[in-house]
Amino acid sequence: MLAIVAAVLFLVALVFELSGFALGVLTATVLVTAGLLCLALQMAGVLSDARRLIKH
Repeated sequence: MLAIVAAVLFLVALVFELSGFALGVLTATVLVTAGLLCLALQMAGVLSDARRLIKH
């Protein structure tokens, strides 16, 4: 799940970077950093038990 969120953040960051667009402090760099954080949490196993918990 977090990997999908990261992919969306990277896509939005790419669009921001290519268009030169920014929303105040929300820049392409901030979005890339947030995407990398999501990937790190995914690799650490955060929310990996969420599916098991929901099924019960």
